Amino acid sequence: MAHPWPILAVFVLIMLDFHGVDPAAADLDTPRMPMIIPLHLSAPNVSSHRRSFNDDFNRRHLQNSDLPNARMRLYDDLLTNGYYTTRLFIGSPPQEFALIVDTGSTVTYVPCSSCEQCGKHQDPRFQPELSNTYQALKCNPSCNCDDDGKQCTYERRYAEQSSSSGVLAEDVISFGNESKLAPQRAVFGCENVETGDLYSQRADGIIGLGRGRLSIVDQLVDKSVISDSFSLCYGGMDVGGGAMVLGGISPPSDMVFTHSDPYRSPYYNIELKGLRVAGKPLKINPKVFDGRHGTVLDSGTTYAYLPEEAFVALKDSIMKEISVLRQIHGPDPNYNDICFAGAGREISELSKIFPTVDMVFSNGQSLTLSPENYLFRHTKVSGAYCFGIFQNGKDPTTLLGGIVVRNTLVTYDRENDKIGFWKTNCSELWKRLQVPGAPAPAPNSLHMNNASNGSQNVPLVQPPNGLPTKHIPGEVRIAIITFDMLIVVNDTSSKPNLTEVADVIAHELEVDNLQVQMLNATLRGKEYQVKWALYPAASAEYISNSTAMSILLRLKEHRLQFPKRYGSYQLVEWKVEPQRKLSWWQQHLVAVAIGILVTVVIGLSSLGVWSVWRRRQQTLGTYEPVGGIVPEQELQPL
Repeated sequence: MAHPWPILAVFVLIMLDFHGVDPAAADLDTPRMPMIIPLHLSAPNVSSHRRSFNDDFNRRHLQNSDLPNARMRLYDDLLTNGYYTTRLFIGSPPQEFALIVDTGSTVTYVPCSSCEQCGKHQDPRFQPELSNTYQALKCNPSCNCDDDGKQCTYERRYAEQSSSSGVLAEDVISFGNESKLAPQRAVFGCENVETGDLYSQRADGIIGLGRGRLSIVDQLVDKSVISDSFSLCYGGMDVGGGAMVLGGISPPSDMVFTHSDPYRSPYYNIELKGLRVAGKPLKINPKVFDGRHGTVLDSGTTYAYLPEEAFVALKDSIMKEISVLRQIHGPDPNYNDICFAGAGREISELSKIFPTVDMVFSNGQSLTLSPENYLFRHTKVSGAYCFGIFQNGKDPTTLLGGIVVRNTLVTYDRENDKIGFWKTNCSELWKRLQVPGAPAPAPNSLHMNNASNGSQNVPLVQPPNGLPTKHIPGEVRIAIITFDMLIVVNDTSSKPNLTEVADVIAHELEVDNLQVQMLNATLRGKEYQVKWALYPAASAEYISNSTAMSILLRLKEHRLQFPKRYGSYQLVEWKVEPQRKLSWWQQHLVAVAIGILVTVVIGLSSLGVWSVWRRRQQTLGTYEPVGGIVPEQELQPL
């Protein structure tokens, strides 16, 4: 698990005046950890990190409970993919995109069809010429302009040398069929150049939720179509997914709030004043959490990073509580991860071994972190876990990434300058909030019949589209995924090479070629109905639930990009076969066989030694002394 020590000196963005909407609002992005997440901020070019908040900003405080909100699902997994994505639709007719959810960025951007240097992403590039409502943002004194002086432009540069640049445009954006919010016009970036991680990542782009005039949240609030608030809820360990709400919700009565000062820094900060481990306060000066940018909450960062004093105290205290576990090396030899073996694979059992950690806020309230909020799985040792909290180099900023808020509803109440936390199962968010008109909650289980292994009830949570996405509790071990695909070829004269199709599927699903195998194929005119099987990787015993979720969603939502010569495809049927629960004899068959073999070998060896000894004794007993009398024996007839 790659996660280099963060260069949080990169926390301040190059202050480029490319807003096209409000030149006074500086657009600041999120610090990024190289090789963990796709975005990294560059070093500051200016001394000031505060953004100005004018009267117009205060005017937008118009909280209205009658306003609608946009309820959107989250996909992917923070530790597996490095980010969470949501689906956003741009244009008329709408074109769909998978965008990384980032509270530290303000510009929302997608690759443009005219992009000179853009990577291959999850969805086709945005085609302005196909949208009836697309309008380029004309050059004006409040934005940076292109070389021809015709269009407003934007540019983002990040610390690990990745960047995004393009033109600013306006079009209709919509939020999916689960949203009550009607489509709205908004400004976004149409990319012309991508470099670094932005070029190679699978997600199409970024949806910016930070503080700034180009932020989707700010634009919708300015139009008075949502209240000045939004919420995020990330799925738990090995689960992924989650939910996002643009607009206000009724907070649960037991939600824990902390003040968030918009003038403290350009990021979403909280007032953290102390930590407790297993209920015991750590001896840390509260001022430790107020250095530089303070304590920043960032959805685009994977792990948590503390100043040295706080990190050492937290690490030492947790290690005292888990002295029974054996410390081992991390999965990546390039990093000094702190990992422990012997905890077991069941997530529900971690709380019996690892202590809870409480974050104490300035108002006296606290948020309890369970082990999944500060641990990640060791990728090479079964039942081992590593700390997901690291020392932030010499930077005094405290940075709390997505791992800290897994299975936690986080409400960014910008109207009242506070952030709320509520521990919950994010896969059942709508049900637990009892939101009227919300999408129906997923059933608690999906019963899948495995004909070959017998009927088994697999505890999976099922989304509205019928695909398994989450499990509760523990981990479902999947032995094989089979799916029937209907491939419609464009040219009947040329038969598709199904071996090449298998390679394309493996590439699009981001698995090894050997994992995808064709079971059978039937030709009907232009249509090929092919049954595929997807097996675990050679280095794994099973397919994790989160991986299966991602694979099935990509298939169901037609995210696979087939070459034109293969035509189009449709997912007809799918089946997930869990690992059979082996009996004691099956689990220990090898050991029993070896034991029996050793016993037989020892027994035969002992018998052989005894036989040799017995025969020798008998032979020695037949010798007679010299001169002894030997009785005559009658000769037998021939």
